[in-house]
Amino acid sequence: MEYRIEHDSMGEVKVPADRLWGAQTERSHENFPIGVGIETMPAEIIRAFGILKKAAAAANHALRPEKMTDEKLGAISKAADEVISGELNGHFPLVVWQTGSGTQSNMNANEVIANRANEIAGKKLCHPNDDVNMSQSSNDTFPTAMHIAAVTALEDKLLPAANTLVTTFRKLEKLHEGIVKSGRTHLQDATPIRFSQEISGWRSSLETDIALIRRSLEPLRALALGGTAVGTGLNAPAGFDKAVAGAVSEISGKSFVTAENKFHALTSKDELVFAHGAVKALACDMMKIANDVRWLASGPRLGLGEITIPENEPGSSIMPGKVNPTQCEAVTMVAVQVMGNDLAVSMAASQGNFELNVFMPVCAYNFLQSVRLLSEAILSFNDRCAVGIRANGEKMKANLYNSLMLVTALNPYIGYENAAKTAKKAYRENISLKEACVELGFLTAERFDEVFRPEEMAGR
Repeated sequence: MEYRIEHDSMGEVKVPADRLWGAQTERSHENFPIGVGIETMPAEIIRAFGILKKAAAAANHALRPEKMTDEKLGAISKAADEVISGELNGHFPLVVWQTGSGTQSNMNANEVIANRANEIAGKKLCHPNDDVNMSQSSNDTFPTAMHIAAVTALEDKLLPAANTLVTTFRKLEKLHEGIVKSGRTHLQDATPIRFSQEISGWRSSLETDIALIRRSLEPLRALALGGTAVGTGLNAPAGFDKAVAGAVSEISGKSFVTAENKFHALTSKDELVFAHGAVKALACDMMKIANDVRWLASGPRLGLGEITIPENEPGSSIMPGKVNPTQCEAVTMVAVQVMGNDLAVSMAASQGNFELNVFMPVCAYNFLQSVRLLSEAILSFNDRCAVGIRANGEKMKANLYNSLMLVTALNPYIGYENAAKTAKKAYRENISLKEACVELGFLTAERFDEVFRPEEMAGR
């Protein structure tokens, strides 16, 4: 491998000749051999750095045109665009497990953009610190990148995925109108419910989660950029914070504002904790829905068997013909991962000592992993399971009429205690509710048929 010599304030460093990073990136690459090639800084964060560096250059050009010249702005902007597009992802090798402020990743972005800008200009035009990092600090750029990445991931990945599943459930509700089945509480038989009502509960849960996520987006729109090292804005010109927030909004196509209090913005990650809580709520509901689906589809002969779901692949290496609810299992595993990530995000956010939180990379990594995994799991579950859910009407009807909890319909006519006696006798002697009620003398057979109508118990 060929190398070139780069230098920083600590001296000279050998850097692979075909890489755009510089000395500080190389030092981090060498000093943190933890999760190399696996747990690298998320691509969403790298893209966010491209956005904020381009925005910072634009703001500096407006406020410090003597330092951020037209030529520098043009070169930096083009290089940043390549970072945003993902073309330069191979030049961002650093792992999550580095300095807690993300300083090396900030410098990675500065060095890559500066070196690429110089290639574009055809000369030594831009310096990583003096030009690309102008009016900034790692301490305000990394939290800014976290918020940009979080908003983008939630708006562009998770919300569309959840809405796709909502649409599927609406179609399933309409498809299964009029089908009545036994409800279940405590995993025990309960009073009747329409299958469309059961599905509507799934849909409404998702719609509630979507509303919660949308609510959590607003605090994330506040950016720390302009606070520089400790929140005072040292070395940033007046108005830089507002100007750069406006530029980030324009470049990203998302709405962002400058954080009202930069001391809070640098040290607190409460916005991410709040947003991840909403993500976790969606994961919890997806766990419930996936479990409901696989319970209802259990069997095919010895389980509930009230619905069928698509058969995607063989389910056993030893039992021929076995098919498992694998999409449900994938969703539930992802839900568990999101719940674990929530603890990591919370613990990381609690480490905002004095003027800076120093657990930001791990906070960002877990947040973005949760959003990415949950988005992909929901879409996979939708496309390979939910769209193919169909009611087994005969089994639903058989289970419904075999349910002892239909005795609840008799309460107004024979009272709670007599209804309980009827249910217990029917269960004990393995006879129907009608037979038990008539034998006990509570109702005649004719009167029982008049008042006992399970389909009407499900309401409208």
